[in-house]
Amino acid sequence: MTQNKSSAIMQQRREPHDSLDYFPTPPWATRALCEFLDNRDYDVTTETVWEPACGGGHMAAPLWEYFAFVYASDVSKYDWLAPVGEQDAVCDFLIDGVCDVKHTDWVITNPPFRLAEEFIARAAAVADVGFAMLVRSAFLEGKGRYANLYSQNPPSYILQFAERVPMQKNSLNKNLSTATSYSWLVWIAGEAPLKTEFLWVAPCRSRLEMDRDYPDDECAEAPGPMLAAMGIDK
Repeated sequence: MTQNKSSAIMQQRREPHDSLDYFPTPPWATRALCEFLDNRDYDVTTETVWEPACGGGHMAAPLWEYFAFVYASDVSKYDWLAPVGEQDAVCDFLIDGVCDVKHTDWVITNPPFRLAEEFIARAAAVADVGFAMLVRSAFLEGKGRYANLYSQNPPSYILQFAERVPMQKNSLNKNLSTATSYSWLVWIAGEAPLKTEFLWVAPCRSRLEMDRDYPDDECAEAPGPMLAAMGIDK
């Protein structure tokens, strides 16, 4: 029997309550967000960013290409993680005071789907400039989510990928395909838009994808070679 991979079926994926819901983000999708910020004159080259669900570091690595400093943390221990100064890199972002990050301009992450609303609320509380969440486009739907989130704190931008962003649980693989659609939701501090700006992310994978993004397609914890290729020792 073949697996049904239709969009309707794939959007119904459910994770166990205790699952890390870890779907590594292809680095090119993070670069697409950073290019958008640059094109909108948000200068992040002197700013800090916190990636609080960093997993194997596949989003943290490209963030280093644009930001002055990247805090990377996760609730689970990944082999590449190490404390940054006094910061414990293994900590729960959702619990106030547990992660020792004194200040961050931005929070950018691919949150666990079932905790995305909690991640948004926490990011709004700690990010001085703005925050962005990579979510399945189905996250835009729901009466409860509209009442509790979008009607109260709408994003400044919805950035819908025109091409698919293939992700697979627990691994990063260049040759994946997917039936699931993804979007970046971006909030800018001090901007309470009367109307959220909806934009498409034009096809950009072929331009933004780099060989160093996939140092080992079988390993979900391999940001080291990516960082080393950029001359970054973190």
